[in-house]
Amino acid sequence: MALEIKEVPITQITPYENNPRNNDEAVEATANSIKEFGWQQPIVVDKDGVIIVGHTRLKAAKQLGLKNVPVIYADGLNEEQVTAYRLADNKTGELADWDFDKSEEELNNIVDIDMSEFEFENFEFSEGDVNLDDYEEPDDGSTKLQLKWAGHSINLTGEELHKLDSMYDAYESSGENSFVDFLESQVFRDEDIS
Repeated sequence: MALEIKEVPITQITPYENNPRNNDEAVEATANSIKEFGWQQPIVVDKDGVIIVGHTRLKAAKQLGLKNVPVIYADGLNEEQVTAYRLADNKTGELADWDFDKSEEELNNIVDIDMSEFEFENFEFSEGDVNLDDYEEPDDGSTKLQLKWAGHSINLTGEELHKLDSMYDAYESSGENSFVDFLESQVFRDEDIS
């Protein structure tokens, strides 16, 4: 069955009022993607034009000053299916992980497109992915891992790496939406992060 994509005025698309995703940080990169590659993923809406999938794309389109957007009407879904699809689509994206070696290889093949516009300047690991279970602190006290993002870098020792991993475990158990917000709201003592 072929999907029918319609181009509709942006004013006919309504954000879902209870959208569970905080997507403001992704709008700029999404707008850059639309500028660079055009619309390759339409917004999915219910029969009333309420967004099921594509809130970030709508915000990006508004930021770009677009008058029309491509839309798929998922009018064959009932209300429960719409809710489930909205959640499932967002969740499945979180389940994927990056193979940093392959990603670096792919990024190295891109010459004429500035990938920092899509937040790839944050995508550097000087020692590759680290398995914390196999990590051993070098005898000379040198750092094993350097994290880099947006012009910043942190050199981590083995002890610091384990603390950061413990903080992230605590964040995942907390139900917070943002790791940075979680860190800002916590005061960790050495005995809390072992």
